[in-house]
Amino acid sequence: MTERIEHTGFEDSTTMIDILQVQTTTDQQAAAMSIAQDLVDRRLAACVQISGPITSVYRWLGNLETAEEWTCTIKTTAELYAAVEQRIRQLHTYEEPEIIAIRITSASASYINWLTNQLSAPEASE
Repeated sequence: MTERIEHTGFEDSTTMIDILQVQTTTDQQAAAMSIAQDLVDRRLAACVQISGPITSVYRWLGNLETAEEWTCTIKTTAELYAAVEQRIRQLHTYEEPEIIAIRITSASASYINWLTNQLSAPEASE
């Protein structure tokens, strides 16, 4: 019999928000940086991590393709997802960019607090 382990690291689980990790890829590091800076500047993302280059293998228009790409890992909320997706589509050079989201099921209370503060309107003191 498998024992179920509950995560109890949250200070107050009633304050949980729906955190997402959204991912997209680009063909140039500069394009990834542009998307990252735009999303963070607009407070649609708390943080965007850029990694790469990576090698992607995929089928496009019936052909097997291989490409060097950079990955943007975007930290945001479910509430902002539609705006994040729309902005990525506006900035992206691909006809059909990868835009996928993974729901984060566990995070520290202090990280959640930091993330939500980054996504809210700036205080007058900032």
